[in-house]
Parts: sequence; structure tokens; C-alpha cells
Amino acid sequence: MRSRIFPRVLLAGLISLVTWFWTLPAFALIPVEISDLGFKDCPPELSEGMISSFSSQGANCYIIVGKAKNTSGKYVVDADVFGRIYDANGNRVMQNRTRLGSISEVPPGVTDFELRVSFPTNLKPPFSLEQFKASGFTGRIGR
Repeated sequence: MRSRIFPRVLLAGLISLVTWFWTLPAFALIPVEISDLGFKDCPPELSEGMISSFSSQGANCYIIVGKAKNTSGKYVVDADVFGRIYDANGNRVMQNRTRLGSISEVPPGVTDFELRVSFPTNLKPPFSLEQFKASGFTGRIGR
């Protein structure tokens, strides 16, 4: 009886050990506060010849600037930035899109960031930036 149980226990132990070594570490989503938002025009080398997505209409290039505050005490990478942008008439600039880009690295504390966005030329400033937030991970996912 004992000789049949030992190989099964040994096999179960080996499977557990292999699983433990091959399991990826868990990454928790870490919130990052966004503040001090503003706009600036893109430099000419970034905005020359731009067209808006899914059309041949011209586009204006802007850079959203702001500060990202990481209070977690951990280094955050690939922080996705979400928010809503409205034109001078109060219309949403990007109807079906709230993810505007990402910040590659957010160390603990406050970090300046920039995101490039483009809008069709028929949308006129001033633009308003609302409901901005970000979240990222302590390690790169799926790379």
C-alpha cells in the first residue's frame, strides 16, 4: 500500500513545485491622480500634414500637459490616462473614446507628463478637460 502512495505524493509535490516557479507575479492596478491640466500646440514637426482618424479632413495637433501624483510608494509603469475633452460648444471631442494615452513611468511623488492628441480642424478651442484619471501597474504586463 505504501509503495503506491509514495509515487503519487512525489508527483503531486513536483507539480506543485513547478507550478509555483512558473506562476507569474500578481500585479495590482494602482490609481494615479491627475492635476494641473492644460493644452499647448504641437511643435511643427509633429503636426505637419496631420489628418483626422477615418477621414481625409485635416487635424490640429495638441499636447495635453499635467501632473501625475503617485501616492502608492511604488514605481508605476504603463499608466493609462482616461478623460473627456469638450470643444468650445460643449460637445465631446472624442465621442467613443475616453482612453487618451499612457504615461510610461510614474515614480512615487509628482511627475510632469504630456500626451499628444489630434482633433479635426472644424473643432475650435478653447477645449475643456474633465474627469481625468489614470491607473497603472508595478510591472509590465504581457511583454
